[in-house]
Amino acid sequence: MGRFLLLLILLAALGVGAWLYFGDGLRIVTERSVEVALVEAGVPEEQAACMAPRMTERLSPEQLRKLQNVAPQDGETSLPRDTGEALDRIRRVEDPEAIEVTVRAAAACAFGGIFEKL
Repeated sequence: MGRFLLLLILLAALGVGAWLYFGDGLRIVTERSVEVALVEAGVPEEQAACMAPRMTERLSPEQLRKLQNVAPQDGETSLPRDTGEALDRIRRVEDPEAIEVTVRAAAACAFGGIFEKL
């Protein structure tokens, strides 16, 4: 379950980062835009629909932009090969709040009512 959650978080961050990198970084980040980016990164639609409002409510456009640092760099595979590589990519974000909000949104949406107050 831990690997699934880590992969889900990484996919979410990659999707948001890709959207911000390839999209118009100056336009206002909307829930729908984040939701679409998450789905394009492989997050199931229901999960993305749950995570997007939480992320856009709690993160600034700049923080969402920082999540693009999770994207693979030269020599890296599209998905991390192991937990160490995944953690290295997450550390590149250099915004603990952005990481925390993403993790909390993924957990709250994955586990439903258990984390409803997150």
